[in-house]
Amino acid sequence: MPPVGGGVLLNVLASLPHVRTRASSGVLRGQGGVQDLTVGLKYRAFSTPLTHVGTLHGIAVVSGTVPMGDYTPDFYPMSIGSQSRRATARAMLSWDGPHGVYINGTTGYTRRGNVRLDRAAYFTDGQLVMSREVRMPDVRDQSITIGYQRRGLVVPVVLMRQRTLGGGDIRRQDMPFVSNRMDYTRVDARVQYVLPRLPVVTLHLGASHVLRGRNVGQSTSVMAALLLAGKL
Repeated sequence: MPPVGGGVLLNVLASLPHVRTRASSGVLRGQGGVQDLTVGLKYRAFSTPLTHVGTLHGIAVVSGTVPMGDYTPDFYPMSIGSQSRRATARAMLSWDGPHGVYINGTTGYTRRGNVRLDRAAYFTDGQLVMSREVRMPDVRDQSITIGYQRRGLVVPVVLMRQRTLGGGDIRRQDMPFVSNRMDYTRVDARVQYVLPRLPVVTLHLGASHVLRGRNVGQSTSVMAALLLAGKL
């Protein structure tokens, strides 16, 4: 996430992904469809010039997420989401240096709502629970970003760490469960480019790799997206 620039104090962000999963082998059938609507506010709390060494920014982000698709969360790893309502608060300290270089450090906390399954009981964390409702543990994350930003081009490299505050482990010879603890350390690299003739459109290309995790596989993923953005 690059610094809030151009004198803009407030950004409004929204996303509604269409997600599709597919197994490369085996008998599991993938899922696809509209996932969750996320709407957020990104506010620049302060901006302090540091003479010739750049500018220091303090940024706050709050967002809310609501499931939109009629998908099931009870079919991991093929599920496209958790069907959990979420609220996230994040604080970021950003240094905007000379020659387009910037460094961000962030910390965030996500509160997750409970999930209802299409069955009357489930087994997790060594216990049989006679209920359709699953309590979802909250999540804490931290990241550090080193990037370059100049003339509509943004190239960030991010090292991210996530820790789940509760939840059980995947049982032996069983599928993952929606409330399992999912901890990981991951590296992301992205390219964001604002189209010169359509400045409200930003092209996103990226890749990520999980370095290590608990109940998270050592996977590599790629993405491509178009972002429509305006200014308040």
